[in-house]
Amino acid sequence: IQAGPGFFQSFRSKGKTLIILTSILVGSASLIAVIAKYILDIDTPSVVGLISGALTSTPGLAVAIDTTNSPAASIAYGIAYPFGVIGVILFIKLLPKMMRIDIQKEAQLVEEQRRDMHPKLSTASFRVSNANVFGKSLAQLNVRSMTGAVVSRVKSGNKTIIPVASTVLLEGDLIKAVGNEQSLEQLAILMGERVDIDLPLGTTQELQSLLLTNKEIINNTLGFLNLQGTFGCTVTRVRRSGIDLSPEPNLVLKFGDKLMVAGERESVKQLGHFIGNDEKRLSDTDFFPIAAGIVLGILFGKLSLSFSDSFSFSFGLTGGILMVALILSAIGKTGPIVWTMSGAGNQLLRQLGLLLFLAEVGTSAGVNLVSTFQESGLTLFGVGIAVTLLPMIIATLVGHFIFKINILDLIGTLAGGMTSTPGLAAADSMSDSSAPSVAYATVYPIAMVILILFIQLIANVVY
Repeated sequence: IQAGPGFFQSFRSKGKTLIILTSILVGSASLIAVIAKYILDIDTPSVVGLISGALTSTPGLAVAIDTTNSPAASIAYGIAYPFGVIGVILFIKLLPKMMRIDIQKEAQLVEEQRRDMHPKLSTASFRVSNANVFGKSLAQLNVRSMTGAVVSRVKSGNKTIIPVASTVLLEGDLIKAVGNEQSLEQLAILMGERVDIDLPLGTTQELQSLLLTNKEIINNTLGFLNLQGTFGCTVTRVRRSGIDLSPEPNLVLKFGDKLMVAGERESVKQLGHFIGNDEKRLSDTDFFPIAAGIVLGILFGKLSLSFSDSFSFSFGLTGGILMVALILSAIGKTGPIVWTMSGAGNQLLRQLGLLLFLAEVGTSAGVNLVSTFQESGLTLFGVGIAVTLLPMIIATLVGHFIFKINILDLIGTLAGGMTSTPGLAAADSMSDSSAPSVAYATVYPIAMVILILFIQLIANVVY
């Protein structure tokens, strides 16, 4: 749910690199296991079980069992799985120290790069001294599309007004606008000159930050809502996830956006009622979308594509829920159902889910550890360690030195490529950045597909 909005943007910008790195990770794990099979004379069911366990993939194990019809796959999985969990966590935790990288500084750098994608907004005042704009309205001048700036105030004579599209500019008028530095420079060229004069609001006007909590209007653009024409209020900026966005007409509004609005006091109040402006509603958690999403994810995960009698593919429980969550959170809203969560609810669900998952992993992996170890010896355990560690080392070297991937994307890719939810928990705990979660969500479905294909290929081809 958290990673969904950033998943598709990340996939478009970094998808090719992350797919290649994930393919290297899963492919090298499979290759190492096959080499070990021929060197150590390991049977094929145990090989595919080792791959599934080393990459902590329960869907992979299900495919291995279905394909081989042998209990050896489950035994090998049980031997490799504990280190598959622990090894990924330790590797991710120790990687920044081994590479001598300050992950907190790296997180700050990633955040700065994210902010640079949306240039900082500021305000400036201008005097209308360009004869070409005298007597023309803001609509005729097409100020918004020509400059990218938003005119929030106009002072003509001794009167300050909140402008609308029909507001006419006269010689000597003062205007105040919001935009990035480039758009403000363009506006200075259009209007005539930039001045260091403050334009305070009139006694009946106010500038207020309003919270978008009305589920009926989310996923609509600012242009479609036409807030200026309906309420006579000007949106000067939209704040989302700590970033100020320019209020473009095609900007799609999301639940929880903060709109900075200038207008007459009564108009701003009416606009506040229209968009919700209810902090309590923002912190409330509606569990129906969560439950519906889980049910849809389970159903999606059970879908199976059969390519032949011996070759079929399905996402499984984890993959199905992940794919549905990514798609629904990116959509944002379906009818009256909002597929997003408040920050507090998101954090609670994540922490509770990880707590229960890690508790289950520890108890299920540890209960048969001694018996399987005594039964199968150190050979399979040693191969499992190699299949867990060596691919991560290879992927780290390729990702860091060839693709120049930052450490946050790298540890998220390692966790996703190894299909390790505990690995993601370890990566998330190392910084406040969402980059590891986005990278994990980007590569996890790809890794799962590639892993299942490799397991079925090995089970059917390698003897």
